[in-house]
Amino acid sequence: MALTVVEYVRADGVNPFKTWFDGLHAQAAAKVATATRRLEMGNTSSVKWIGGIGEYRIDWGPGYRIYLGKDGDALMILLGGGTKKRQQQDIERAKALWSEYKARKAALRAVRKR
Repeated sequence: MALTVVEYVRADGVNPFKTWFDGLHAQAAAKVATATRRLEMGNTSSVKWIGGIGEYRIDWGPGYRIYLGKDGDALMILLGGGTKKRQQQDIERAKALWSEYKARKAALRAVRKR
């Protein structure tokens, strides 16, 4: 089953995933691009779910991670990325971004019902 994979853009226009991705060197960027393509094809075998967010593990280099949330059955939201070294801080940041995403979505839904 194919998934739609999108990058989360905060209310101020900042895109945490793009900011992280743009700072990667070419080989790492290629590995991350391949991982996101696998997600789009529905391959979530490298994703470990931690407290509501997913951590896609790339077993290469310093141990790259992609953090994401799942919205329904067919939508993945890319929240950011990191490496094994900063894993705990990156997880906390992804959880905060995921909470922000859900709150913004709920607020938008409430406005639409008026």
